[in-house]
Amino acid sequence: MGSSGLFLHSLTIPTRNLKFPLRSSPLSAHQFHSSASFFTWDDVVRFSPTHRTTDSSSLQGFFHKVNLCNRNADKQTEFVPFVVEQQTVGYVHNRLSSYEDRTIAVGNAIKCLGEELIPGIRNELYPVISSFGTPEFFSLERAAAPYFGIKAYGVHMNGYVERDGEKFLWVAKRSKVKPTFPGKLDDMVAGGQPHGISCEENLVKECKEEAGIPRSISSTATAVGAVSYMGIDGYRFKRDVLFCYDLKLPDDFIPTNEDEEVESFKLVPVTQVANIIRSTDYFKANCNLVIIDFLFRHGYIKPEDVGYLKLLQSLRSGDCT
Repeated sequence: MGSSGLFLHSLTIPTRNLKFPLRSSPLSAHQFHSSASFFTWDDVVRFSPTHRTTDSSSLQGFFHKVNLCNRNADKQTEFVPFVVEQQTVGYVHNRLSSYEDRTIAVGNAIKCLGEELIPGIRNELYPVISSFGTPEFFSLERAAAPYFGIKAYGVHMNGYVERDGEKFLWVAKRSKVKPTFPGKLDDMVAGGQPHGISCEENLVKECKEEAGIPRSISSTATAVGAVSYMGIDGYRFKRDVLFCYDLKLPDDFIPTNEDEEVESFKLVPVTQVANIIRSTDYFKANCNLVIIDFLFRHGYIKPEDVGYLKLLQSLRSGDCT
C-alpha cells in the first residue's frame, strides 16, 4: 500500500459474511467525506466488537486509514517553502510551472502594484534567468526587475572618433522627461537586453533608435567585454551585467536621436570625459563603469596609477555570469 492514495478491492466481514465493494481508484478528500451518505446507523451497528479477526492481516484496514491521511507524499516536490523572517512557516503549491503561467502571474501582480510603487513601467519584458544563456524561467516588466532582485543585462556602446591622434567620445544627454535619470549624461548608445533578441541585434536596434546609426556602421561595433555591479537602494536590489561595445565612427558622422529619449549629443575629448567622471555626478551611474572600462582598454588608466588593479577588479563587483 503506497501513500499516494487509497487502493482497495473488497473488504469481507467474516462473521456476517457481508461484502462491501470499495473503489479501486484513489478517493479524493472530497469524495471520502462525501461517502458519509452511503451508510446508515444500521450499517454501523453491524460491526460488533465481539466479531473480529485475530490474525495479523486484520491490521490491514488500519493501515488503509493511516495511508489515507498521508496520501500523495510523493508530490511534496510540487510545493515551495513559505518563508517569513528566515523561518519556514509553511508550504505553497507551485502552480506556476510553465514560462507562460509565471510571466502572466507576475505581470498581473506588477499591474496591481502600479506606477506608484514601481515607477517607470515601460511595457518591456526582461528574461528571468539564473545566468546568461541559460533557460528562461519567465519574463517580467523591466522596471520591476530591481524590486525582485532579478539579474538584468544590457548593452552599452562607446562611440568614438580619432582626430590628429586624439580620441573623442560621443556623449549623450538624456531627455529631461525620461522617467529615470532625466537630464543625466549617458553613453552614446545603451539599452536593456530584452526577451527574444540577441545582444548584437539589440545593439543594432538601439544604435538606430538612439543615435540614428545605420546598420552598415553599427554592425561593425566590437564586443569588448562586460562590467557588473550590485547595489541596494531602498526596496530595489540592482544586479546588472552590461555588455560593452566600442564603435569607431567616421569623423564626419553626426548622431541624431529618433526615439526622443536623448536631448542632444556632444563630441568630447576622452581626457575631458575622464575628468567629468572623476569630479562630478553628471553621468548616469552605470555609464561611469562602461567608460572607465574604456579608459583601461585604451591606455588612459595605466598600471603605474595607484590602485590600478583594485579599480580594474571593481568593474566586475557584481555576479558577472
